[in-house]
Parts: sequence; structure tokens; C-alpha cells
Amino acid sequence: HFFRSGKYDLTFKSPSDPSSYISPGQLKSFIKDYPVVSIQDPFDHDDWGFTASAGIQVVGDDLTVTNPKRIVKATNEKSCNCLLLKVNQIGFVTKSLQACKLAQACGWGIVVSHHSGETEDTFSAGLVVGLCAGQIKTDSPSKYNQLLRNEDELGSKAKFASRNFRNPLAK
Repeated sequence: HFFRSGKYDLTFKSPSDPSSYISPGQLKSFIKDYPVVSIQDPFDHDDWGFTASAGIQVVGDDLTVTNPKRIVKATNEKSCNCLLLKVNQIGFVTKSLQACKLAQACGWGIVVSHHSGETEDTFSAGLVVGLCAGQIKTDSPSKYNQLLRNEDELGSKAKFASRNFRNPLAK
């Protein structure tokens, strides 16, 4: 949400000064100069020009909207390398699973996400485990507690996602 007039506002001030906006190239330099490991929707939701080869996890949310057609486009354009999986965006669990499988087949990481204003329901915690996503975005302690219960229940069958969970095809 820091894309303004074709440039990026990293000042996070309101109102901001357009003379302080940085170009896409400067944003890439920022990512290299600071310990950024993951960034979500760094560009405008219709700006397909960012390359996921920045060496970090580039999570597509508004860009991909858990939609397989947009995931294919983002893969072809190399705009992302991770999917923010939100069941509410596509509207169906089965379509969400299709989007997840497609993203995983492309070598993307998966972040299972909550819906803003969500309840204490633990469905997304189960989904992150069932899909071996390795990442969850939530603001509800009940999800974290459920993940701990899942680990206890799995016991020795529980598997560490590995150091490469953000990039499943990395060696």
C-alpha cells in the first residue's frame, strides 16, 4: 500500500512528500541494503513488473487474490514467489486448494492468512498444517494454540518445514 504515482513511499507519513518517493530500482536496492526476508504486495496490485528474483520472499496478496489465473500470470511475469492464501478471496475451499497446489507446483511458498476481523475459529491453523505451508498470518492466539496442539498430536510424525520453507524448490 505504499505505491503512489508509479513510485514507492517508504516514509509512511500522511500526508507524504512526493519528492521522497523512490523508484522500483531504488526499492530493490533498499531490499538488498536492509535485512528484509519477506515483503507482501510490494507494488500496486496491477503492477506486474516487479521481479521475484530480488532474493527474498515476495508474497502476492492483492496481486494474486488466491486466483489460479492470476497465479499463472504472476509466475510468468516472475512477480511473486509466495502466495498469501485466503479462502475468503476466492470464496471456496476447493478453489483455494487448487490455487495452493498450483503455487506449490511453481515452487512458491504459501502463507495461509486470516480474514480481517476474523473469529477465534481455528480452521486456518488446520489448513496451514494440512497444506504443509510452513507460514501463517493471523492475529488470533487461538490459531497459535491450535498449532501447538497439532504438534503435540502429531508427536514424532510432526515434520519441520525446513530452512527452505519460503522457497520449496531450493536445494
